[in-house]
Amino acid sequence: MTDLTGKNILVTGANRGIGRALVEEALRRGAARVYAGTRAPFAHPDARVTNLILDVTDAAQTQKAAQTITSLDILVNNAGAALYDALDDPAVLEHHLAVNLYGTHRMTQAFLPQLVSSSGAVVNNLSVTAFAPLPMIPAYSISKAAAFSLTQSQRALLAGQGVRVHAVFIGPTDTDMSRDFDAPKAAPESVASAIFDGVANHEEDIFPDPMSQTMAAGWRSSPAKALEREYAGVGSQPEPGTAPTPV
Repeated sequence: MTDLTGKNILVTGANRGIGRALVEEALRRGAARVYAGTRAPFAHPDARVTNLILDVTDAAQTQKAAQTITSLDILVNNAGAALYDALDDPAVLEHHLAVNLYGTHRMTQAFLPQLVSSSGAVVNNLSVTAFAPLPMIPAYSISKAAAFSLTQSQRALLAGQGVRVHAVFIGPTDTDMSRDFDAPKAAPESVASAIFDGVANHEEDIFPDPMSQTMAAGWRSSPAKALEREYAGVGSQPEPGTAPTPV
């Protein structure tokens, strides 16, 4: 088990499912402080847990949390929305993007000074649907694909500041969010453990469950992953006075 002794961790969406499992796993690994971001009050018996009322779509709450936490080693962007839809209501798509894409971006930007100071890590909990959409949850799939692109962009842009950015591709997991999805599911506790192992091992892309692990080798050796690395090496900013190269 990888040691987190002395580390300060923030987990959003921490009151249930994978988020709650991440809180418990961080405590087991010796974290000094675990900030549990939740939309409603959340009590935990361990004195190392500090609850923050935190809706990632709320700029004021995000800023207040960033002012409260002065030292942070790992930010886990776990909060998410997943609703069944048929792409027939733009509001549903907008809601998924607000939480799964813009919420992730907002949190990372808000806590970037602390993470730069600690040479810390951002962990963005995505989904295997970032690779291929699931027809029963297309808005969710779209938002996770967008969040994957965000993660790759953050990774390239923040590397020079000493901040690592991890993408976590989660397959079916036994949580309230996937209760109605009929498929073999991993336990949230095993997913949480694999996530922290991947962070400790500096794995850019983490595949934390049996279903997602079947995709790991193929993705890591794929032309798309090679192109990501190539583009990341180009540099984050163009030379002054030059126009961007069209793709």
